[in-house]
Amino acid sequence: MFTEVFLFMEQQELIPHLFRTEYRKITAVLGKFFGAENIEIAEDIASDTFLLASETWSIKGLPPNPAAWLYTVAKNKALDYLRRDANFNQKIAEQIKLASPEAEEMEIDLSEKNIVDSQLQMLFAVCHPSIPAEAQIALSLRILCGFGINEIADAFLTNKETINKRLFRAKEKLRTEKIKIEFPGLAEINKRLDAVLTTLYLLFNEGYYSASQDVTLRQDLCLEAMRLTYLLIENKSTNLPFVNALLSLMCFHSSRFEARIDNNGETILYQDQDTSLWNQELIGKGEYFLNQAFEGNEVSKYHLEAGIAYWHTIQTDTKEKWKNILQLYNQLLQIEYSQVAALNRTYALSKANGKAEAIIEAEKLKLDNSHLYHSLLGELYTDVDNTKAISNFKTALALARSTADKGLIAKKIKEIR
Repeated sequence: MFTEVFLFMEQQELIPHLFRTEYRKITAVLGKFFGAENIEIAEDIASDTFLLASETWSIKGLPPNPAAWLYTVAKNKALDYLRRDANFNQKIAEQIKLASPEAEEMEIDLSEKNIVDSQLQMLFAVCHPSIPAEAQIALSLRILCGFGINEIADAFLTNKETINKRLFRAKEKLRTEKIKIEFPGLAEINKRLDAVLTTLYLLFNEGYYSASQDVTLRQDLCLEAMRLTYLLIENKSTNLPFVNALLSLMCFHSSRFEARIDNNGETILYQDQDTSLWNQELIGKGEYFLNQAFEGNEVSKYHLEAGIAYWHTIQTDTKEKWKNILQLYNQLLQIEYSQVAALNRTYALSKANGKAEAIIEAEKLKLDNSHLYHSLLGELYTDVDNTKAISNFKTALALARSTADKGLIAKKIKEIR
């Protein structure tokens, strides 16, 4: 009896793990095989494979090599699908340039190399410029990361219907634009890579800055963005300086993940973090990829943001540290202006040159509808003019939407009083 219970528990834990790691591989390979316009067929076959695994393994127990079992079943299901539809069989046969349309002669390659190649090719297809950014992220999470619809909805703090609509529209674009799942030519890589890196950057930020209370989900989003970025680095054609810079940035930020979230899932501000919780291994990897990033001549926004993130891993609170951060923010704003970068620069200015100068610069921004703006002013006015500090914090509290942000701001008001 105890053995049966143990096997059941093992299966209950293994199938979700395999779904996260193997679903995306099977979908990428079958998606490439069937074509982007038939991506839903690949998803259905992958889902059916896991459904069969759940049913079969609960009766017969786990096979010796569960992943290999999944690959075999997925291949067979794909071939069965072709046998049932002769016209589709012929179309696929022509696409992959086989002499015979017989399904048995079709080769579905689930080797490690083809899995990696298919995932990279799918990444470029999903990040096609014609697909809106939010849909690119949702499609990446679904096809390339194996996230369920509920998980994607939680990540975006929205509902399943909204996510399903985004996915539907994205897949329609794949069909109507006849986007091919292939690796771009060398001449197109840089142009297409910008969209890919933007999607990965936004995917990482969705996890790192998400207002979701699900800490595990937030970490998973970051890890998936890092995994996909590392796939680019492993490929010679895309192992470029700004790709290394992006992965460096992700490593530095992730190194402080445990320190910036408390037991209730609420954000801990940088100055209040327990530095002993910073992950030194990730900091070391961040430094390695940052060094790789500076082998080229171009300096991108990812280089500058990685440099800023690097200085945030230096535990000592010195003027030199903040002056370096301030200088990097100045360069970043020249390359690509953003309100968040402008706000962060003002905080760095306060640490480098004092609150008085920072308050003048902050009030020039006039971001009256941003809770982050009023939170910053609240910080800057604290111990300078506490009445103004409380006033700004109250405005920030009214504008904040997430429970975590509201809790953090309320705590600040209480501390001043």
